[in-house]
Formats: sequence, structure tokens, C-alpha cells
Amino acid sequence: MIQFQANKTLLTAAGRQQMDVAFEVKKGKLLTLYGPSGAGKTTILRILSGLTSVSSGYIKVDGETWYDPRKKINVPTQRRSIGFVFQDFGLFPHWSVYDNLRYALPKGEDPHLMHELIELMELGSLQHTRPIFLSGGQQQRVALARAIVRKPRLLLLDEPLSALDDDMRHRLQDYIVKIRKHYELTTVLVSHHLPEIIRLADEVIWLDKGRIRQQGTPEKIFPGSAPDSPHLILSPRTPEP
Repeated sequence: MIQFQANKTLLTAAGRQQMDVAFEVKKGKLLTLYGPSGAGKTTILRILSGLTSVSSGYIKVDGETWYDPRKKINVPTQRRSIGFVFQDFGLFPHWSVYDNLRYALPKGEDPHLMHELIELMELGSLQHTRPIFLSGGQQQRVALARAIVRKPRLLLLDEPLSALDDDMRHRLQDYIVKIRKHYELTTVLVSHHLPEIIRLADEVIWLDKGRIRQQGTPEKIFPGSAPDSPHLILSPRTPEP
């Protein structure tokens, strides 16, 4: 389980805003952060990873404290068990797919996981190919596999499929579903793409100006968006005053 609370001043186009957010994510579940630009979505991912500091708060992962200033605990990024996938694939361009994965494999770990991921992500025929010769969808599969080969407790996805066309985006969602179920990965996803949220998320937090406007299942936040619904609405339900 992930337990998160953070208070931080955000610098946005509209000026300074105070972010005050708290939530929990059960083990193996996928939480989607949704909301307009500047709401604090990517900031939350960066706080979870230790890349951004906060004024106050705490982070606990499976009972282990990663951040608690009252106890003077701040586990550095390299010691936090996370996999992070950005919009930018961030692969080493002159290394093969296999070498990119091998570099991410923790020292002393059995390489069986790496070979298992190559099979699950259907990268076998590409493993000796350099990323510069791969399509965007293929590169993103490699980026996902590289994040997961670390055996992270927490997988962070910052709009990883936004640069792909709809068909490739749907196929990559298939891989995310398959990998999450196989490894029971606790995941936090930033996304603006409604069909993607409906398909992947167990729970959604709608953020606005650094605050949680609403939290619940995709069906609660986006009424009328069930998979068998003929129409998908384009905005979340406004919570009752």
C-alpha cells in the first residue's frame, strides 16, 4: 500500500498555488491522476520518486517510510523502489534493447526476469536492435520493460502513451494491463485520455489547483463512461457542493 500526503507551493501560469493532497493506493491497484495542466499531477509523481521536495508530508510504501521530515527520513531517489516512465522514452540510443534492459537490472539479480519481460512484451525479435531503429510504440514497450525489470514496488507513468496514435496507444494499454496483472504492480498514472483512464484505472483522483476535487472509480468520476456505454462524456462530474 502507498500512503501519501504532501503540502507544497506550486508555481503555475496563474501564480502561486498551495498543493495539499493526501491519498492511499492499495497494493496492485492503478490510480490515475487527472486534471488540467498545473494541477499538480506530475509534481506528485516527482515527490513520490524523491525528485521534488515538499514543505511537509509523508510517504509510506508497504509500511516502509520513504519520507517523513518529523523523523528526519528522506530516502534518496536511487534507493526508492520505483520504475518511472515518462513521455520521453529516455532509452540509450546506441545500445540494443537487450543492453538497455540489462543496464536497468539490479546488480546481482537473476536475469530470468529480463528474459521473461522480453517475452511478455514481445520484444524477442527486437532485442538486438538499437532504439533509433524502432517505432515509437516499440520504444515505449522497451521503456516499460526497463522500468519493470527493476522489480519496483511502485510504477510511475507520466502520460507514457500520449505521443502514440490511437491504435498503438490501445495496443500499449494491452501490455500495461498484462504486465500489471502478471507482477501485481502498484501503479500511479497521469493521463488526460478518457478511454485510457476507463480501461486502466481502478481509481481516479481529479485534481484542480493542487487540491482533490473528487476521488473514486472511473464510473463515479465519469458517469456514462462504462465500457458498454455508447457514448463517453468528455468531462468529470462536478461534485455536489
